[in-house]
Amino acid sequence: MAKPLLKWAGGKRQLLHEIISRIPSGFSNYWEPFLGGGAVFFSISEESMGHSFVISDINPVLCLFYETVRNKPMDLAEYITSTEYHNTPADYYEARSRFNRLDGKVNPVEKSGLLIYLNRHCYNGLYRVNSRGEFNVPFGSYISPKMPVRDQIMSASSCLARSTIMNRDFQEILSETEEGDFVYLDPPYEPISQSSSFTAYSKGGFNRDQQKRLSSVLRELDNKGVKFLLSNSGNGYLADLYSGFNIVTVEARRNINSKGNRRGSVSEILVTNY
Repeated sequence: MAKPLLKWAGGKRQLLHEIISRIPSGFSNYWEPFLGGGAVFFSISEESMGHSFVISDINPVLCLFYETVRNKPMDLAEYITSTEYHNTPADYYEARSRFNRLDGKVNPVEKSGLLIYLNRHCYNGLYRVNSRGEFNVPFGSYISPKMPVRDQIMSASSCLARSTIMNRDFQEILSETEEGDFVYLDPPYEPISQSSSFTAYSKGGFNRDQQKRLSSVLRELDNKGVKFLLSNSGNGYLADLYSGFNIVTVEARRNINSKGNRRGSVSEILVTNY
C-alpha cells in the first residue's frame, strides 16, 4: 500500500480510520486542496481506481516534490540511495543551505531529494519558512532516521500518476468542482492556544481571515451539491464558524509543542455537509 513519503505536522495517519470511514461511497471526482503529507489521498487513491483525483497545495516546493515522485521516481530513489549527506548537524545545515539556494525547476530531483533528507532529519518533521521563504527548521538529533526506500517511492508514484497536481490557492481550485464531487480539506490548523500556533507553513501564513474565507468557500460548495469533509483543531471558534454542518470531535496525539510535557492527546473536529 502507498504511504506518505514525508513526515508532516498535523499528518492524518493516526486519524485515517476516522476519516476514511466517513468518506461517502459514491462521488464523481476527488479534490484535496491542502495536500501536505497526503495520508488520506494515498489511502483512498489505491481503493478508488475509477475516480479522477485533483490534488493541490500552496507550497510550491511540495508540489514540485510530488511532480518529481510522479514523473521521475527512479531518479529520485537513486538520489536518495546515493546521497552523501549523513545524520550529523554539519551535513544537515549544509544540505539545508543547498536546498534553499537550489532552483527546483532546473534540478527537480535534487531539490526533491533534499526535501526528503531534511524532512527526515529536521526537528519534529516540520516544514517552516522564514519571511524570505527559506526553510529554517533546525537539526532534529534523531538516532537513526529512516529514508524512504525504492518500493515506497514507486508505490506513491503509481498513485500520483492518476492525479492532476496543482500549485494554486484553495479558492481557485475549488471553484472548478461540480455537483457530485467530493472534497477533503486539511488546512493549516487554527491554534488551540498561543503556544501551539503554527502558521509559517508557507510564506504569508494561514491566519484567521483565511479560515473565514475557507468557511465561505465551503458554504458555496454545499450550495452547489459538492460534498466535503474538513479536519481541523477542536477550537471553539471553528465550531461557530461551521455552525449548521455536522461536527464530530475526535482525539489525536500531536507532538508539535517544543515542550515535551505539553504534547499529548488533543481534540480535533471533523466537519461534513452530509
